[in-house]
Amino acid sequence: MTYNVNKMIALSATLNASIGLPDYGLVVIGQHSLLKATPWTKDLESKFNGEIDEKKWEAAMSSLPTTGSLPLLFNQSRIISVPDSSSRHNTPSNCHLLTKELKTIPITLENYNLNIILVCEAGNVLANVSAIARAFPIFSRKTDPPPTVRLTIELCMPEGERLEQEDLKLIENVGFSIREMCRLIDAPSNELNTDAFLMEVLSVAEELDLKSTVITGEDLKKEGFGGIWSVGRSGFQSPSFVVLKHEPKDATKSYCFVGKGVVFDTGGMQSKGKTGMPGKICLFVKADVIVDMATLTGAQAYVSGKYHAAMLTNCEDFEQRACMAGRISGDLVAPMVFCPDLHFADLKSPIADMRNSNLGKMEGPPSAVAGLFIGAHIDFGEGIKWMHLDIASPAECGDRSTGYGPALLCCLFGHLTKAPMFSPNSTLCCRLPFKE
Repeated sequence: MTYNVNKMIALSATLNASIGLPDYGLVVIGQHSLLKATPWTKDLESKFNGEIDEKKWEAAMSSLPTTGSLPLLFNQSRIISVPDSSSRHNTPSNCHLLTKELKTIPITLENYNLNIILVCEAGNVLANVSAIARAFPIFSRKTDPPPTVRLTIELCMPEGERLEQEDLKLIENVGFSIREMCRLIDAPSNELNTDAFLMEVLSVAEELDLKSTVITGEDLKKEGFGGIWSVGRSGFQSPSFVVLKHEPKDATKSYCFVGKGVVFDTGGMQSKGKTGMPGKICLFVKADVIVDMATLTGAQAYVSGKYHAAMLTNCEDFEQRACMAGRISGDLVAPMVFCPDLHFADLKSPIADMRNSNLGKMEGPPSAVAGLFIGAHIDFGEGIKWMHLDIASPAECGDRSTGYGPALLCCLFGHLTKAPMFSPNSTLCCRLPFKE
């Protein structure tokens, strides 16, 4: 289902006694052991508007499933439990199960206020809030307008754990970014054409006071961006290459995040769907760290499946850090083989500098070789740290975008922010094995 959702998520570190039944739908979510250990308090009693007392709460806890939901008060409220345990390549938060359960909540009112009490450890808040954001997509063009849902999330963390206001703001912004990303990806190309997308990008630059460089139309050809120009000129609107810059004082390193902003692609005059688009990646030179992200290959699903992005990197420490950041953020990552000396031969061509596909040649894994096609333009990251993320399968679920990416990048590079949760001595940051 689709909802008109306030794109910002209201996140609070404490329970607000004035928010709850009957004006708000109420959902209590968390891992099984933490839910069962949650004591009955006056704040909880006020949330349920006196309809649930301590005895009824204890009865609910005694019948709480390890995985699944328990409806209360004729489905006005429910408790959602996710398992405590997880395999070593999964996120300890088990946040993907949380998204699935939240999508089953019945929304019957035209204007619906939903109060979510999130019972979890501080280190899992980012992953869980991201999972909540994914459960309520925004974009819809149905004849009947969808319900308007307003989300309020309140945290209930174990004693001694806390998040500072800067942390809460950062997590709120990640939730907003996920929802915005889903909106852009779900929009069809007749609405989000290249001109409309350019306006979206420039509005971000204006809001964040970023420097922007825009090369559009035939200027692309003049500046050496022939690939973008040749593909994009078949559209009704001109293609553009956009660079946004944030330049802090006393910065000693340069980081470059690259994503394809392709709203359509062509093979001759045949329009291709999202999953068939090759990664039109333009890599910004003179960076110390480059991360490119693309829905590059259908073969990615055979490498790492539906939940894990397939990662190719020239740096082992970077690889380890990304895998851990994936488990912390919920945007999971699995490494591919980085071996250009053995696999790049698949892209040799008798008539061109190189092929753009290794179809028919299987010396190397197709998704890894596709990443090497990108890496060839920067000498496979020689002298820098380079990471390629193929997110073809994790990027969508059930004909909807998942908003994969913002949470991972936030966790991977959070140590560059001022958020206390990513400070060098924080419990969360100490779980990440490598810092820039």
